[in-house]
Amino acid sequence: MNGKNGRVHSNDVTKAAKEALERRGVKIEDIAEIVYLMQKQYNDGLQMEHCINSVTRVLRKREVQHAVLVGVELDELAEKKMLSQPLQQIVETDEGLFGVDETLALGSVLTYGSIALTTYGHLDKEKIGIIKKLDTKVGESVHTFLDDLVASIAASAASRIAHNMRDLEEEGETFADIPPEVLDSDDEI
Repeated sequence: MNGKNGRVHSNDVTKAAKEALERRGVKIEDIAEIVYLMQKQYNDGLQMEHCINSVTRVLRKREVQHAVLVGVELDELAEKKMLSQPLQQIVETDEGLFGVDETLALGSVLTYGSIALTTYGHLDKEKIGIIKKLDTKVGESVHTFLDDLVASIAASAASRIAHNMRDLEEEGETFADIPPEVLDSDDEI
């Protein structure tokens, strides 16, 4: 896993972040559904596959990957009651004045600008899609960090689509004119 200079290879971090989400019951498609709901009214021809590819691209960002790995780890440790008190109770109960979960999510969303930031705020308040499921305490599950991280990923992916839409408009095109895999490339439209 260690590359040159003791660094972890990007592919390993990407894989670990995706596996962490999956382990916690979150699929890329779940996040893409939120993105689609947020963007479909603004983007003619937008397909779910465009949204899936945008989410996939966001998950390649180190800031996002690191936030996911840290947040999921803290949620899992809280489930196992392995955090020290009073942090254990604060995380386990998702105490209202605890804002570290939002702070971690905001750190990664800032990479995608003001549209992502305002979209994150909306998603954090409205709890759309799987975010609502994660925010609702069921049994011993702890998703204090995960619900905010999913909102952050969805907001970032929606922001990518909004920016790409502007580029398409300038070219006289819509999402109907581009194949979904274009949003998964390193080049923006």
